[in-house]
Amino acid sequence: MDWAAGAVTADLCLVLKGNKRHDPIHVLSVLQRLFRSLSYVERIQLIRAKVPILRFREKGSDLEFDLNVNNTVGIRNTFLLRSYAYADLRIRPMILVVKKWARHNQINDASKGTLSSYTLVLMVLHYLQTLNEPVLPSLQRDYPECFNPLMDIDAVPDGPKHIPPYISRNQSSLGELLLGFLKYYATYFRWDEQVISVREARALPKSNSHEWSKYICVEEPFERNNVARAVHEKIKFDIIKAQFVESWRILQQRKDLNSIPPGQSHQ
Repeated sequence: MDWAAGAVTADLCLVLKGNKRHDPIHVLSVLQRLFRSLSYVERIQLIRAKVPILRFREKGSDLEFDLNVNNTVGIRNTFLLRSYAYADLRIRPMILVVKKWARHNQINDASKGTLSSYTLVLMVLHYLQTLNEPVLPSLQRDYPECFNPLMDIDAVPDGPKHIPPYISRNQSSLGELLLGFLKYYATYFRWDEQVISVREARALPKSNSHEWSKYICVEEPFERNNVARAVHEKIKFDIIKAQFVESWRILQQRKDLNSIPPGQSHQ
């Protein structure tokens, strides 16, 4: 789920099994016609994106739904991210603060060439994995049987139940980790040379493939494509980098999140 500006969006996946290959646009078009007869559904919209979705809203509420067909990687990474979120008490507040910071500075909107929330989450997890004393391990590397990308989709929710609790020796406060996150991407990470990999818990070298020719490269943990490909303009990339640098500079001086001014409108 994604909370933003009063509305709540829930991502749904319709899993159609069997040997027949289903065309997502056709399936969603049929559902779109059927949904129009429902009195409690409104604002029905078929979006023909790379992953087509049927967007609709519950009448009289702020609850919105994005329905896809057989895009099961979304289910797999939901349970992976959930496992990371419960691995350490600092993870969820850290991610919420980073998303709020990014939205405040207008760099959290993939539709406008900046970072998606999913990309930001992976960036946070990667940073926490790569500290000298890591806050997180690579769950996929340490427990491959629990996150097998070929696992039957019905078994995916049970996978994380077999992971023992993780106890980090890193005792940094949430504030220290946030400052370190900004510093890592402001000074240490090599955007032109490295790929962020939560799967490997390290930065990978960029290859010459088209997938890793973008300004920002963040590996999707299961499909291994680039989830940050929306950042395709140098001006947007420069704005994102500059925001990390400026926020780190201000925060290390004043130790107060409220001291970071909102970014200028770049969209």
